[in-house]
Amino acid sequence: MAEDEKPEVEETEEEAPEEKRDAEAAEEEAPRRRRRGRRAAPKASKKEAKPAEAPPLKPGQVRVYSVEGEPVRTIDLPAVFRSEVRADLIRRAVTAAQANRRQAYGPGLRAGMKHSVRWSGKGHGVSRVPRLRDGSTGAQAPGTVGGRRAHPPRPEKVWAKKINARERHLARNAALAALRDPAIVTARGHRFDASLSLPVVLEDAIESLEPEEGATREGLTILQHLGLHDDVVRAKTGRHVRAGRGKMRGRRMRQPRSLLVVVKEPLRVRRLFGNLPGVEVVSPASLNAEVLAPGGDPGRLTMFSEGALEVLRSWAA
Repeated sequence: MAEDEKPEVEETEEEAPEEKRDAEAAEEEAPRRRRRGRRAAPKASKKEAKPAEAPPLKPGQVRVYSVEGEPVRTIDLPAVFRSEVRADLIRRAVTAAQANRRQAYGPGLRAGMKHSVRWSGKGHGVSRVPRLRDGSTGAQAPGTVGGRRAHPPRPEKVWAKKINARERHLARNAALAALRDPAIVTARGHRFDASLSLPVVLEDAIESLEPEEGATREGLTILQHLGLHDDVVRAKTGRHVRAGRGKMRGRRMRQPRSLLVVVKEPLRVRRLFGNLPGVEVVSPASLNAEVLAPGGDPGRLTMFSEGALEVLRSWAA
């Protein structure tokens, strides 16, 4: 019996090294699995860290932004923004508004006629130009030094241009409809964040802001949050000396137009934006084709308060 048990002991001794090898291989694979698990964890955290994108807008909708520049909700635009963009009507209304502001001008009643002149009569071999009494210098007649003009501008000329009330309202509505098209606004030269929905609509909190100090600084901070600060910089750098005689007549500088702010209480909000170059603050009742499309070019960059936008819902398209 002792001789039979000896081979069994030898077999167990031979199988022991194989078990050790399996155990060692399992120990080597365990750290690899742990490392793989550790590497996978950061990837999951990165996916969670991505900011949520704003939902796409439906046709006729616009986002409402907070003072910090974050989108809060979406609202439908008033029906007046669905009007047809008529550039010809806008140009006609703006030209009429500019013409109606022109002042009559012309020469004085005795301009160029304040000389002591004489006429020697015919038959002396000289031209029939009135001449000064103390010499032979021509004066007072058109074409002479210091003489009157032959066809001066007449003060009684009427510069005003008539336009129908219906045309004027259609021009205003067409200028409002152009505010929502980024291509038209960009073609006018304005600079803004491409992710903004036009026109820019702010919460009514903008009308209740009353900073004790640094109101303009607070307004600039709001425009930076919204992505509109670059347009104010464009208007500031675009200020230049006017070409022509106008620089001698009280209108030396030309200032590009920038952001238009439409609110229900313009006196309060004007403290924030009124001192910025090219920025205008108006109420909904003051909107017209010339304010919305300066120079007759539609597509001015405009920012509404939510309350001011609600006022436009009562306007007929």
